[in-house]
Amino acid sequence: MESVSFYTLGCKVNQYETDAIAESFRNNGYNINNHNEKSDVYVINTCSVTNLGERKSRQFIRKSKKENPQAIICVVGCYAQISPEEVSNIPGVDLIIGTKEKNRIVELCEKAKKENTKINIVENVMDIRKFEELDANSIQENTRAYIKIQEGCNQFCSYCIIPYARGPIRSRDFENIIKEAKTLVNKGFKELVLTGIHVASYGKDLGEISLIDVIEEVHKIQGLKRIRLSSIEPMLITDEFMKRLSRLTKICPHFHLSLQSGSDTVLFRMNRKYNTKQYKERVEIIRAFMPDAAITTDIIVGFPGETKEEFEETYEFVKEIKFANVHVFKYSKREGTPAAEKKDQIHGTIKNDRSKKLIDLAEEQSKDFMKKFLNKEKDILIESTSRKEGYMEGYTDNYIRVAIKASKELENEIIDTKLIEIEDDKVLGEII
Repeated sequence: MESVSFYTLGCKVNQYETDAIAESFRNNGYNINNHNEKSDVYVINTCSVTNLGERKSRQFIRKSKKENPQAIICVVGCYAQISPEEVSNIPGVDLIIGTKEKNRIVELCEKAKKENTKINIVENVMDIRKFEELDANSIQENTRAYIKIQEGCNQFCSYCIIPYARGPIRSRDFENIIKEAKTLVNKGFKELVLTGIHVASYGKDLGEISLIDVIEEVHKIQGLKRIRLSSIEPMLITDEFMKRLSRLTKICPHFHLSLQSGSDTVLFRMNRKYNTKQYKERVEIIRAFMPDAAITTDIIVGFPGETKEEFEETYEFVKEIKFANVHVFKYSKREGTPAAEKKDQIHGTIKNDRSKKLIDLAEEQSKDFMKKFLNKEKDILIESTSRKEGYMEGYTDNYIRVAIKASKELENEIIDTKLIEIEDDKVLGEII
């Protein structure tokens, strides 16, 4: 029996797609190996958001070929879509697939091997108008499963390569989402995460349907305990959206509300579709309906032309909002995007200093958020063994990481827990 191993870079959508690809190989009789095991086929699912992602992709391609010179090397994903010729020129690559045709990967790998030929089927992503179905029903995390409901992005933020890698928005068929959700719940998953490249745009290409309709239908599934949303755009949040959402008892009060900058002039240059006033209004709407909600975000520091004053605006805005967590990224120049052409690129040491300052604030805010729930009871979905000996870890519905003294038998159980004290980036809890 032939074997296949996978190496995945980038976002949760990539991980979902790798899981679905692995399922295709398994259904065709392949053994699934760990990524560091010698295999007959290596699939590298690439990322192009940063230069680092592309560099890691190239390193793993070379490592795989060195490990087994006779292996078929298949490169898929965003880097393959953006730079197919560059990928093709890497010695040892046999198959290049971009954003489309991942559902044909087994057939194409076997064709490349049989015909001893290199296959490149990367198409113009802007011509793709239909969501490509990929189910990842069997190979997922033990407790939390991801469902990809949407593909592509029409935002064209000036720093971002993703619209060029993923193409225009395509929404998944409503019935197929519900079907996969039911299958995953029947397999024992208690939490489902609705994910995509730009989840907030779900339904815009379909007509009379939107993201909230999907959430409400998933909520009806018997046996499901939690629904979580991946990153969403601020302008999705309205009184009507939150009114409908707040009626759903299974929805996790955790909103990863993308910010990117707390300076209006930087947001304008980024081609973001909101300003700080609008963002703050959305945060206030969320907190009016769900006072205990965790609001987390992403921020880019060192965007071209970002002045000291603009960075301070971001810093003060973050202080004002009081996030539960902030992911801080230093701007990474992506060839092919408008921001990469800017002459006023920011020096690396300035980006490092700004990043550190913002991370320090973010860590302080994260602890402040956790403190609000000390000596309170919260349900924890136990997910994994903790690095703290004798403990298991999981998350509250509002995404506080909690470690409790427990055995592995409690994995995938929802446990009523009292939050006791903060230890590093998590809270220690006691089973009630």
